[in-house]
Amino acid sequence: MDATLPAVSCAAAELDASWEQAWRDLGLAPAPGLRDELLRRWSQAHRKYHTLQHLAECLALFADVRPIAERPGEVALALWFHDAIYETNRHDNEAESAAWARRALVEAHAARDVVDRVGALVMATRHSEVPDTPDAALLVDIDLAILGAVPARFDEYERQIRDEYGQVPDALFREKRREILQAFADRRPIYATELVRDRLEAAAQTNLRRSLGELDSSQ
Repeated sequence: MDATLPAVSCAAAELDASWEQAWRDLGLAPAPGLRDELLRRWSQAHRKYHTLQHLAECLALFADVRPIAERPGEVALALWFHDAIYETNRHDNEAESAAWARRALVEAHAARDVVDRVGALVMATRHSEVPDTPDAALLVDIDLAILGAVPARFDEYERQIRDEYGQVPDALFREKRREILQAFADRRPIYATELVRDRLEAAAQTNLRRSLGELDSSQ
């Protein structure tokens, strides 16, 4: 398998196909207008990295690794919701996104276990705990796949994150960014899923070493 992220676009047809497939897999129908509201949230002007580009990259990678998902519809829907609520000045983005996903599934008459699993998947993207199910591990690996992107895309990602937190003073940003990247670099391995690990682990470690070195040299 080629050791890069798949090329992506934000074409409406591709997003539509992913959305429709997720709900078919679940055997449910979403509320009218739900997809459009999600797309509006992902397109908010204050977002620089957590945008439709990130969503499209996640969905494209999921399409590649979909056969290893235990419940692909749940993973896909969790990807759609995982950064649905995103504000840089709050600390409950994942909780609010998970709550929205749960409400949407309840409205679609999903079984309680489906509602609970999708909510837990969204919460796994806090990256504060080791994923406790294979689907959670896959979802987290997909969310962190940007760490293993080709250097040009990784550098763009780093610039996007800085722009997203443009209100944070440089010294404080470098300090907090270093903590985050070092925490990812300290994972051995970064990726829990063998398929994703084989594809992206080496590139992710290289990208993180380089970025950490640049942060250190700028202090």
